[in-house]
Amino acid sequence: MELSAKQLAQILRGTVDGDENAVATKFAKIEHGKPGSISFFANPKYEEYVYTSKASILLVNKDFEPKQAVTPTMVRVDNSYAAVAELLKYVADKKKKARCHRSLRARWSLTTKFGKKVYLGDFSYVGHHTSVGDGTVIYENVYIGDDCKIGKNCIFYPGVRIYPGMIIGDNVILHAGCVIGSDGFGNVPKEDGTWEKIEHMGNVVIGNNVEIGANCTIDKAQMESTIIGNGVKLDNLCHIAHNVVIGDNTVMAAMCGVAGSTVIGKNCIFGGQVGIAGHITIADHTTVGAQCGIIGNIKKEGQVLLGSPSMPIKQYMRAYAKFKMSGAE
Repeated sequence: MELSAKQLAQILRGTVDGDENAVATKFAKIEHGKPGSISFFANPKYEEYVYTSKASILLVNKDFEPKQAVTPTMVRVDNSYAAVAELLKYVADKKKKARCHRSLRARWSLTTKFGKKVYLGDFSYVGHHTSVGDGTVIYENVYIGDDCKIGKNCIFYPGVRIYPGMIIGDNVILHAGCVIGSDGFGNVPKEDGTWEKIEHMGNVVIGNNVEIGANCTIDKAQMESTIIGNGVKLDNLCHIAHNVVIGDNTVMAAMCGVAGSTVIGKNCIFGGQVGIAGHITIADHTTVGAQCGIIGNIKKEGQVLLGSPSMPIKQYMRAYAKFKMSGAE
């Protein structure tokens, strides 16, 4: 959907600072802005990207005063975070209205493309314009939405749900009850104390040789993609929030939770029930003990962490000697 800066200003009740004829057709995070995209600036920690972004249009607060030259056309609004939520809802509503009604009695459509030796179990459904690679096994009661791309030799166990627009690589195993592509947890507070849902327009991209345990949920990105790297292994009941990136060959035990927009490095190991805050970065080869709470960036590679909040293992053991419960033997 193409929108000009002038149209955006009208929709969002803002003003244009720059070329009102600048147009964009997609959304992008401010750090990834490219020509033809819309980004927004709300969090001061991302201000450096305002001056390097190549996005065509940037939503900013009316009172924002740039310290350097800004390349994108700025659309100034009262609250850029609330405005992007409103805009995402506007675009989502337009797309919903454009969809025609169709019966779901068929398990696939004429636009679905299956490779060789694909198995499709009873009561499973594969959507329009979706492709499924050679040798993939889709068991009973699986739903795969429109416009998905599924690789070769995958196994999807009963009850898997894959939302429209998802991309899944080769040799991927999804165990029963997995949900790939649900909306992220994004809401904007309103003046009356209620919350306005933020529509999510991105997707999930899963690499090759990935295994995801039963009842895991991976949320699609608000913009762009939530990314699960090659060789990642997730145990049962893990939750990966929107815009998260997990590096190649990282493994997580059961019940880990990762908050939005966190970037996890390659070859990391997480014990069960680890909780990870949002908008942080974790270095490659980090090992995290069970029930750790990570609330800040982990910059040094190869550390072993324990505790909540987490700390290096030697520091934790020294501290534990002081704070262990009285009466413990």
